[in-house]
Amino acid sequence: MADLTVLPVPGGEAVLELLPHLRSVLDGTAAPALPVPADDVREQRRLVDALAPGTPIDPSTAMVLATSGSTGIPKGALLTADALRASAAATHARLGGPGRWLLALPAHHIAGMQVVLRSLAAGFDPAVVDVQAGFDPADLTRAIASMTGSRRYTSLVPTQLIKALDHPDAVAALASLDAVLLGGAATPAPVLARAVDAGIRVVRTYGMTETCGGCVYDGVPLDGVRVRLDDGRVVLGGPTLANGYRGLPSHPAFAEPGWFRTDDLGRLQDGRLQILGRLDDAITSGGLTVVPRVVEESAARVDGVAECVVVGVPDERLGERVGALVVLRPGSSATAESIRESVAADLGAAAAPRQVVLVAALPLRGPGKVDRTAARRLLSESRNP
Repeated sequence: MADLTVLPVPGGEAVLELLPHLRSVLDGTAAPALPVPADDVREQRRLVDALAPGTPIDPSTAMVLATSGSTGIPKGALLTADALRASAAATHARLGGPGRWLLALPAHHIAGMQVVLRSLAAGFDPAVVDVQAGFDPADLTRAIASMTGSRRYTSLVPTQLIKALDHPDAVAALASLDAVLLGGAATPAPVLARAVDAGIRVVRTYGMTETCGGCVYDGVPLDGVRVRLDDGRVVLGGPTLANGYRGLPSHPAFAEPGWFRTDDLGRLQDGRLQILGRLDDAITSGGLTVVPRVVEESAARVDGVAECVVVGVPDERLGERVGALVVLRPGSSATAESIRESVAADLGAAAAPRQVVLVAALPLRGPGKVDRTAARRLLSESRNP
């Protein structure tokens, strides 16, 4: 047995100092490591307390990467070098060949770490955008201009793409890449349409830490990845799968050998996987079930709406009421009432949010994921019923 070691991961170009170590991670010669953010002592302590570095672990584990949940005790996915290499190889095979990658996400999370590892697997050092102080599309433009290689890629979250689309130079830079992977959260259809119309080759990804990141691209599983539905629940298998969770050998998500039971609701349509939302995000309002993603997609079609999150808010009469936080694009004339009326006309009164609150930005956790717990709290505290 080996001991799990802490791997502090710095932000910005300082992450390049870890490249020799990360090459050894890919070839399976490094000690099992727990990546933690180098500049966030509180998060380091949370991960160390939960995942017990300095104690024995199966040496086949290359990395223990923490899931990005914001409540409770974090779980650590046991990722092998074989799984990480399989993910990189399958990604490059789907995209058209190995290439150089631009890192624009924190590298201690799976999405950012995979950008680095894919670039190393292709024989390149990654280019880097420093997002420690926030994402600036101008930095994206400069970084892409400096990239060499016959094929160039990056991975973004929807909030970054939304911001970049308002900057013509950033749009042109993204359009020069061979692919822009987009994951971490649902992308509003109008945002995707704007990107495609601008010539950006967007690839929507679905996956999680437990599958070495994205393993389904544009609804189609990567080579070797298996997908099935159990009563609507998405279940994933294949060579990119984690070997379970650190210290939780009997966790029900990995109870069936070779498969991982997600918490996502999906459907297969014409051979493509469509994610409908998380099972535990469904809202029961007045005895009716409302799927938040459907409402979010409807609200996003309102002219001037940039982003939206829909959650259930405790309600004495209904049990839960449908609530929405909405971010408007600059200059938008949309109002809370016009958004509510549009959704009601589209989906019916039962699905329309009874509460719409306009905010400057959605609360986030991890790399671009909306913090639904914080959204629910903001709506509960709002005076807009």
